[in-house]
Amino acid sequence: MRALRFVALGDSLTEGVGDPVGDRWRGWAALLARGLAPMDAAVEFTNLAVSGAQTRDVLERQTKAALALRPDVVSVLIGVNDTLRCTFDIHTVAERLDTVYAAFRARDTLVMTACLPDPGSMLGLPGALARPLARRQRAVNTVVHALSERHGALHLHAAEEDWLTDRAMWSADRLHPGERGHRQLALRFHALLAERGIATGAAPSADPEFPVPSRSASLWWLATAGTGWVARRCTDLLPQLLTLAASEVRHRARGTSARLDLSAAHAVSAALAALSVAEQADAA
Repeated sequence: MRALRFVALGDSLTEGVGDPVGDRWRGWAALLARGLAPMDAAVEFTNLAVSGAQTRDVLERQTKAALALRPDVVSVLIGVNDTLRCTFDIHTVAERLDTVYAAFRARDTLVMTACLPDPGSMLGLPGALARPLARRQRAVNTVVHALSERHGALHLHAAEEDWLTDRAMWSADRLHPGERGHRQLALRFHALLAERGIATGAAPSADPEFPVPSRSASLWWLATAGTGWVARRCTDLLPQLLTLAASEVRHRARGTSARLDLSAAHAVSAALAALSVAEQADAA
């Protein structure tokens, strides 16, 4: 029997940022790969995830490369970076993800997906700035959940778990899981795969090999890599985010904040409905 092939697609979360081993990132996908088969069986693991990737990158670059590898299992965790861009459009995100999932479904590849926490909450942004990002991430999560059901994907609910409030689970940047967090993701995916009889090896250990980042490490990140990250996001997202925040403040003052949530919900419904219409037209 040939080795089980597992290919990981996505952004910095799947690349492994926050879980350094030597001079490279490891991450949840690599930890999971070790437990997909017994020690005496081979697993071919390829990580195509790239820091900063958006749904467009997964569709146009990573999916093509992954299909060429003919995987048995593929993970597609993506969308957070889309919410951080001024070009965010839930209709486009839905179309891209639907195309990606369908491409793997056509090859009988099991797709793994997940709902993810919003970056505004993780960074501890003020309410008026955090709420628009949270609304965007909820929209993405709703789309991912719906499309996962449509395409028979294995879906992990990782957006509203207790682990999100445990500081020990997160790296110095507060955006990416630390080693403990990556291990939790690997463990939870392993459990879902084991239920389907796909993961037949030992589950990843929950115990970390390295200590939790110290406060000084967090401050060092903010003073070095963190400043660059903030600067890049400010150039792209900040002008629109300030506009969104101003709208948030106006609606709260008028007591009409519910309209923003309703508008976002309508946009998600319209995006999913458009995909259903297109699917029915293709079937006809």
